[in-house]
Amino acid sequence: MLFRKPDPNAPPKPPKSKSREWVDSLLFAVIAATLIRWATFEAYVIPSPSMEHSLLVGDYLFVSKLHYGPITPQTPLQVPLTHQTVPIFNFKSYSDLIQLPTYRLPGFSSIKRNDVVVFHVPHEQQYPADLRTNYIKRCIAIAGDTLEIRQGQVFINGKPGTIAGAPQTTYFLEVETPNDEVRQALHDQGVVDYDQPDGIPAAGTNPETGKVGYIISCPANVAEYFRKQPYVKSLTVTAPEVQLFPDVADFHVSDAMSAVQRKWQLDSYGPLPIPKKGQTIALTPANAAIYYKIVSQYEHNAGITWKDGMIQQNGQPLTSYTIKQNYYWMMGDNRHNSEDSRFWGFVPEDHVVGKAVLIWLSLDPFGNAAHKVRWGRLFHTID
Repeated sequence: MLFRKPDPNAPPKPPKSKSREWVDSLLFAVIAATLIRWATFEAYVIPSPSMEHSLLVGDYLFVSKLHYGPITPQTPLQVPLTHQTVPIFNFKSYSDLIQLPTYRLPGFSSIKRNDVVVFHVPHEQQYPADLRTNYIKRCIAIAGDTLEIRQGQVFINGKPGTIAGAPQTTYFLEVETPNDEVRQALHDQGVVDYDQPDGIPAAGTNPETGKVGYIISCPANVAEYFRKQPYVKSLTVTAPEVQLFPDVADFHVSDAMSAVQRKWQLDSYGPLPIPKKGQTIALTPANAAIYYKIVSQYEHNAGITWKDGMIQQNGQPLTSYTIKQNYYWMMGDNRHNSEDSRFWGFVPEDHVVGKAVLIWLSLDPFGNAAHKVRWGRLFHTID
């Protein structure tokens, strides 16, 4: 190959204008930030108490894409450094005219039990999969496990599961008299109610019993502290009765399945197997509702419908199915105040964004100027 020598008599190129330099620098910064955000680390903030006390509202996190491997974009036509909308202007930041298959690049770790994981919530069908709302929960069970919850205790494969972090339970704290002593104790023990202006739970009456006290969410050690206080008359676990996954009311399923799963609640759930890639499932009226979202939505099969208590493909009952990817079971540490897998089911592996690894900033929403920053939480690793 021949190269032309530069002409020594040619006039020098004119220098770039200041505006051109700014445009080039800005373009480089956006491209670099986009690549870093996609392939290495991304910053998130905790907006809700579903992971308390492990993670607090106002914690700012770094989430590692390197642990599990970054996923190639499904929706490439998108304003850089945005998610669903353009900030300030609040209009859609993407076009779904082009949808690409996704691939996960190699990471240096697999998803493990007790990892704190960021993922795209799978039931949000109005967005492409890679632009669904991000949730952060703890991975309780991995592909191939069987999950069960008995009286609030998690069992994995029939054995009590060791759960990291500081899981919270919701209680009704009955007291002799609501007063400043009780309020101060609630504050000192880190019990927070984000619906109250000062963050301290307000006294009320239990509608079922007429007793006076406080509804609180706290870890086991705080509950034990209150049990020992002379002003406490009782501390009773309380959890709402809710419709959980699979919502059998949405399916015409067998009476046996309906009777069992209508009894599943937040603290009494399962047993439920977690699907694993390559596993072949025999589908029957007793279990088909569990796998319907997987077959019809998450694994992109054509011609899937529901009829007569069974999954149908092209009008014929589907009696077996081979799982195409791994699935996971995610739950919030604030067990009675978390919308998680108990409500909408399995998290597909291709929805997993990354692992939460570090708190780099923490701001107390109820702190004044002098106490706004939670200094003790800065640069803490997440477990």
